[in-house]
Order: sequence, then C-alpha cells, then structure tokens
Amino acid sequence: MSLEAVKAKNDNNSAPIKLNRKDFISDQDVRWCPGCGDYAILATLQNVLPKMDVPREKQIFISGIGCSSRFPYYMETFGFHTIHGRAPTIATGLKSHRPDLTVWVITGDGDGLSIGGNHLIHALRRNVDLKIILFNNRIYGLTKGQYSPTSEFGKKTKSSPFGSVDYPLHPLTLALGSEATFIARTHDTDVKHMMQILEAAGKHKGSAFVEIYQNCVIFNDNAFSEVSDKQHRDDRSIQLIEGEPLIFGKDKNKGIRLNGFKPEIVEFDSQQVPENLLTHQSDLEDTAYAYMLSRMESPEFPIPIGIFRQIRRPTYDEMVQSQVDNAIQESGRGKIDRILNSGDTWIVE
Repeated sequence: MSLEAVKAKNDNNSAPIKLNRKDFISDQDVRWCPGCGDYAILATLQNVLPKMDVPREKQIFISGIGCSSRFPYYMETFGFHTIHGRAPTIATGLKSHRPDLTVWVITGDGDGLSIGGNHLIHALRRNVDLKIILFNNRIYGLTKGQYSPTSEFGKKTKSSPFGSVDYPLHPLTLALGSEATFIARTHDTDVKHMMQILEAAGKHKGSAFVEIYQNCVIFNDNAFSEVSDKQHRDDRSIQLIEGEPLIFGKDKNKGIRLNGFKPEIVEFDSQQVPENLLTHQSDLEDTAYAYMLSRMESPEFPIPIGIFRQIRRPTYDEMVQSQVDNAIQESGRGKIDRILNSGDTWIVE
C-alpha cells in the first residue's frame, strides 16, 4: 500500500492502521556488499518502526553520504539523501518546522564525525528531537578503504600505508561532551539487543545518539571481534543493565569498581558478589560516570554495551515552537509582503 493510501485510510479512521515490518520495506534493490552489517541494521529498524505507533508518512529518514546513507531508499517512508555530513542540519530544520514528525538521521563514522562533526555536535547540544544512528565500522567503505576518524592508531589503509598517526575519536565521549540526552551503543551481530536500543532511542524525547558497531566485511572485517566473537564476547564486553552491578565474564565472576577516581577490574566468587561494585545508572544529569564508561575501550577493560545516558530536558523544537506560538498570539500571523516591505528599507541607485 502506498504512503498516500495509508495516510488517506488513517485520516478516515479513528484508529491507526497496525503496521508490520513488510510495510517499511521499499521496492528498491538493497545494494550493499554481501555480508555487510548494514543488512542487519536495516531489518532491525524495519521491525522497530511498527512498535512506534507512528504512521509511515510521519516517519522520516535523512542521511548524508556513505554506504549507510543509502538507507532512505530502502525504507518505505519519506526521506532525504542529502550531502556529506549535513544530515543533522537538514534534520534540525525539518524537525523545527514539523515537530509532529519522527525524524531519524542515518550517518557513518566518516560522514558524521569528519566533515559532519560540527553539524552533529550542534544538533546534540541543542537537544533537537532527532534519532541519530551512527554506523561505526572504523573505515571509509564507500570510497574504498581509507582510515576514518574512529580508526585505531597505526591503522594501515590505502591512505595510511605506513600506519595512521591520528588518534581515534570516541563517538560516545563526543556525544556526552555535546550533552546528548540519550546515548547508547549496540552492535550488528546482536539483533535482540540492537532492537531494544533502537526502540528506546525511537521513544526518547530529545537528542538520541546510538553508535552501532557495524562490520565492513570488505575493508575492515572483524573490527569488533571483541563483542561479536562468541568465544570472547563474555569476557571482552559488559552489558549495561539499569540498576544492576557492572558484572561480566563467562562465569559472571568479574566486575568493575572504583579505585579512587579510576575504574578497576575485580574478580570474585560468582555466588558472593562484592557490594562495592559500580551500579549502572543512565539517568544521571552529571556525565562523569557515563564519561568513564565511554573511555573503557582499552584492551584491559571490557567494552560497555547498552544505554549510557537517558535524561529528559526541553527540546529545541519544543522551545522554538513555543516562541512561534507566543509571537503569533501577541502579533498575529505574519505576512511575507509586510515583512519584506517594513522596517529599514532603502533604494540602491
């Protein structure tokens, strides 16, 4: 059923049409490399959107440039395939004008953190009600394998044959510094977890930023084997569960506690969990705890997976709309002709 038909049917019925995944699959051939992690993310989001109870014509996908940015073509919704790095800016304009829409931004580590870094920062700090999904594969895939802002130090690629001398950027640390109100991490090989995170991001009111560890099988295969390899992921990753202590390991016998201001790993009998382990809290206004988690990417620590921060603040679009409503109430609706021909005007001869 077309978007127009769905809208017309919704308009004629008091109850919205119940949607399922098939309703969000477009007629476009999906063109990613075989084995690309993008397929799993696409299928997961198509399963998540029906849970939002938002009509398709009010779900918008906006992307920049990169492999991930083909996303809008594959969603049976409205959307824009925009220019390199500028998707957050265009999404901000749309959301400010149409606050009734649910706006998703699809970007990658190159598109969002290099040329688009400035645009991403300001969308997050303004707390625009956007759901920004960053596909992080630590490589430029569309342009055939150059190192990206998240590539590890010493990474050898076509553009760094002797090894990259750039220190990698930490996406979640950047999001915390920008005061995003929802920050999370998941990965493409755990569909159940990814679905939970994307659903939570979709329902969040404010700037939601989700980093997805996404495998590029062609140019950077197994970049995130720590969390995807079944043999090692229990010892190399830690699930962030609200209100639960930070425990990991195959035998659930390792945890994280503070030693002064620094985290440290402690081993214990799984039947006797120490009381001094850190307990996960995502609803803290202060970002110090979430910042510490965002830096736990060194080999000595497990990689945190889950929701790092989730708080509520007034959104940019809510506040802009409030100003517009107040101005209309005080001065009436403006007329473009009156605006253009009032105030200070002059003639250039």
